[in-house]
Amino acid sequence: MSDAALFFSSVTALLWLGLVLGLALGSFLNVVIHRLPRMMEHDWAAQCAELRGEPVPAAAPMNLAVPRSRCPSCGHQITVLENIPLLSWVWLRGKCSACRAPISVRYPLVELLTGIGVAYCATRYGATLAGLGAIVFLCALIAACFIDFDTQFLPDAITLPLLWLGLLVNIPGTFVDLQSAVIGAAAGYLFLWSVFWLFKLATGKDGMGYGDFKLLAAIGAWTGWKMLPLVILASSVIGAVVGILLIVLTRHGREVPIPFGPYLAGAGAVALFWGPPLTHEYLKLIY
Repeated sequence: MSDAALFFSSVTALLWLGLVLGLALGSFLNVVIHRLPRMMEHDWAAQCAELRGEPVPAAAPMNLAVPRSRCPSCGHQITVLENIPLLSWVWLRGKCSACRAPISVRYPLVELLTGIGVAYCATRYGATLAGLGAIVFLCALIAACFIDFDTQFLPDAITLPLLWLGLLVNIPGTFVDLQSAVIGAAAGYLFLWSVFWLFKLATGKDGMGYGDFKLLAAIGAWTGWKMLPLVILASSVIGAVVGILLIVLTRHGREVPIPFGPYLAGAGAVALFWGPPLTHEYLKLIY
């Protein structure tokens, strides 16, 4: 086999392996997105009850492994054949096999998004530390994005491990040198922290949550401080455009908060994968 044929065959194998792995990870991310906020709510309720000296409210055990997934409408336990990423949703035509209640299109969307993303990471970086790190980074951003969209909350259980992992991954300079990663983490947090307090002092209101600070710090730890202007600019512009469209087209109330995490997550992924060439082209236009 020629070198060219060997190269293309290896790329094809990585593509399909990455896609299959990504679809499976996407199915797991759906569980994380659905259960993690509920697990945290139960923990908060238990802590509040303890502080008040009241009995801890009883609840069925729940973590990312148990109980088995069920239909939220009728409680039908999802079988193995009904839990095949993407294919099961198509086979069931987007409906529960027991009660025929519609299954949200977001489940296959998360699986497909993760599958495509992991396949891209696999073909771009191969079986390397950069490839594994990029997959973890992407999966964490997808989970954080959808949780923030649902709850307007970015869990520390995602943002803080992502921050420290970004610093560890960049010790050997995987994506950027360690100094740039450390400065990126600190600068990312402090920038949004400063914006938060300036807005609060000017208006008396909270403009964003602390989870946004931590997410930008995590992105800075992975991409380095030089990518922060791109992340901040892209997320702010897209967030502003979406917010204006929501107000104009859907009569979204100005007082109703809009989660900022999804825009930070999207911009963070763009910065990691295509940040340097985008920044280079932007600077060429200016100068």
